[in-house]
Amino acid sequence: MERIWLGLGSNLGDSPSLIRQAIGLLGKQLTEVKSSGLWCSKPRYNTYQPDFVNGVITGLCALEPLELLDLIQGIEAALGRDRAAVPVKGARTIDIDILLYGRRIIADEKLIIPHPGMRERKFVLLPLAELDAGLTDPVSGRPFLEYLAELPPQGIYPLGQGIYDAPCP
Repeated sequence: MERIWLGLGSNLGDSPSLIRQAIGLLGKQLTEVKSSGLWCSKPRYNTYQPDFVNGVITGLCALEPLELLDLIQGIEAALGRDRAAVPVKGARTIDIDILLYGRRIIADEKLIIPHPGMRERKFVLLPLAELDAGLTDPVSGRPFLEYLAELPPQGIYPLGQGIYDAPCP
């Protein structure tokens, strides 16, 4: 069993509910699951879409990384995500990314771990820090809090508080 970290996001439908449903489905395959709070964020790449709700979970996993990817894509499909019908970085009911898989570094044509975009995204780093402020990047050895401190405001705030770029917990 290895500790994994997953990022979840949604901006179509009842996003908080969809994220909770995804966590429930993931929890059937993981143990010792912990969830961050939910955060709202402005879309970063395709800005003509609704704001996102994001969160991070961690847990222990017995699946191999590509098996976990298959499980995740099945959960996304079950919750209404149709990858073929939506442009890349477009609106989606649910998106689940494998951020970290233990200390593994994986560069496969289907999967890159650590997730290549996580170091530049406050919507990943803030909830990640909420769960483990001491977590370090397996590639560089740097704490993720250092990456977070280097980022400019990105329009992210804890769900329900309406304070953009709230201080890191």
